Amino acid sequence: MNRNPTVLGISALYHDSASCILQDGIVSAAVQEERLSRRKHDPRFPTESVRACLEITGLSVDEIDVVAYYEQPERKRHRQIQTLGTKVSIISPELPGNLIRYCLGYDGDVLYFPHHLSHAASSYFFSGFKESAVLVVDGVGEWSTISYGVAKEKNIELFESVSFPHSIGLLYSVVTGFLGFEVNGGEYKVMGLAPYGSKEAVELSWRLLENSPGGGIRVNTNILDFTANKEEIDRQLTEYFGIPPRKSSEPLTNDHANIARSIQHLTEEVLVSKAQYLHSSVGSKNLCLAGGVALNCVANMHVRQRGGFENLFVQPAAGDAGGALGAAALAYNRVSEDPRGYGQIKNVFWGPEVTNREAKRVLDIAAINYASYETKQTNLIELIVEKLASGNVIALHRGRMEFGPRALGARSILADPRGSGTRDHINQIVKKRESFRPFAPAVLVEYAQEYFDISGESPFMIETCAVAEKGALPAITHVDGTARVQTVSMQSNSFLARLLRKFYARTGCPVLLNTSFNLAGEPIVCSVQDSLRSFIKSELDILVINDFVVDRKNVSAYSRNFVLAQSSRHRAYHWDVYSLL
Repeated sequence: MNRNPTVLGISALYHDSASCILQDGIVSAAVQEERLSRRKHDPRFPTESVRACLEITGLSVDEIDVVAYYEQPERKRHRQIQTLGTKVSIISPELPGNLIRYCLGYDGDVLYFPHHLSHAASSYFFSGFKESAVLVVDGVGEWSTISYGVAKEKNIELFESVSFPHSIGLLYSVVTGFLGFEVNGGEYKVMGLAPYGSKEAVELSWRLLENSPGGGIRVNTNILDFTANKEEIDRQLTEYFGIPPRKSSEPLTNDHANIARSIQHLTEEVLVSKAQYLHSSVGSKNLCLAGGVALNCVANMHVRQRGGFENLFVQPAAGDAGGALGAAALAYNRVSEDPRGYGQIKNVFWGPEVTNREAKRVLDIAAINYASYETKQTNLIELIVEKLASGNVIALHRGRMEFGPRALGARSILADPRGSGTRDHINQIVKKRESFRPFAPAVLVEYAQEYFDISGESPFMIETCAVAEKGALPAITHVDGTARVQTVSMQSNSFLARLLRKFYARTGCPVLLNTSFNLAGEPIVCSVQDSLRSFIKSELDILVINDFVVDRKNVSAYSRNFVLAQSSRHRAYHWDVYSLL
């Protein structure tokens, strides 16, 4: 094996499939399959994602030394057979390996790692900590639903776990489905709805789960059976909550908000108590958190405040997509002659990008009128600031795409956070989504503590905190007075940092509303074609693609119809004259 092997990490076949490449122990590319397939939370084998990672790095499949898979298929099948029997179609444990060999044409070594160990590694190895406690919480991985561990230098030991069916993650997901949102995708909507529920409702979900002393939890299987089908689970929850399951098209009521608040509160208290237990068991001042439940940024805030640890690192792609990173890091440390720890990641801009030349070609094919700032980036920033200060909503597509569920300034929608009607305008006219959904602020790191109750940096928008002056920034302040903050520095995102500085000089406000550039039900945009299509289908005012600016007022009917006629499945820069024949 090479001293510094090249590793391909893969997560697939459940939800949020992804791949990544580590070269010399450093992430050189990472992409979620959904961004290329345009199928949100795409669970399929990430063929397109692997291809994109190879294109980004300039590698061929033959130059991959080892492939790392994020779970152990045989153990997963064992749990499915033991608990579900014939109720579901069980994937053959040979399938991941066969797909790796036949879809990729790869015939080298494949290593398989436990699901929760991959999650743990995805956080610890990129945290910058030399030692840490590790907490993994998700729906289920093979058998585990919560894992407790300790990590030091190159080693991670998971010393205790909770096993299926006792899962706070699965409980949150089935309640998500009961409330009419998509399971494994709509949980963040429940989190956003929760503050609208009454304080008296927080005890509503507690009989569903016993928060046992120590590290254990127990789902009340007399009330709720996770091995049942959706119809039976809905019947069980209907009997428990006293209302029928909500259809996605039906309006939300106070009862729905109360249920959301109760399950959110239960989740927060479980995570805090388990963090406290882990702290008492391990004694470290550091905590690494991963697994799908770690995407609950409100619960993360409570863990930071009450969990007992001084320092908290949450994997930005904490769900299954991030498992590809963890598996790759584990494989690298296993096979390298020079195993290493990893410094704390400062950004996650690991995806595809397009050059100005490629962007210009797509714009020209679609006959889009645009202004070019290729040699005038300072003027570009000044233009964006003036548009934002005038109340325009701007879509920004620049540089390499983010990895993980948050848009951090590469595929973002930006707006002035001070307008009282901005949130409703973006939710209804641009994003076309539920009105209760909050937006996040991007703030210059040097001014963060003046506007938010935050200590240190938070570059990945993974925790909430209180807004210091509630009402001063209504567009990004949620109903409970909190916001999911992204701190911005020159190191994390130099273009966005310069934009914020110029906006601050213009307005006296170092904060912008930053939300993901996508329409409701779609993944974040990836290609120029994706951005044009979303721009035209929404009511966005300005689109910035690299150094080109498109004003909605200058988009002709021909260009609009041309863009909408193209398939949203086209990958970047694939509109050329041959596609029109």
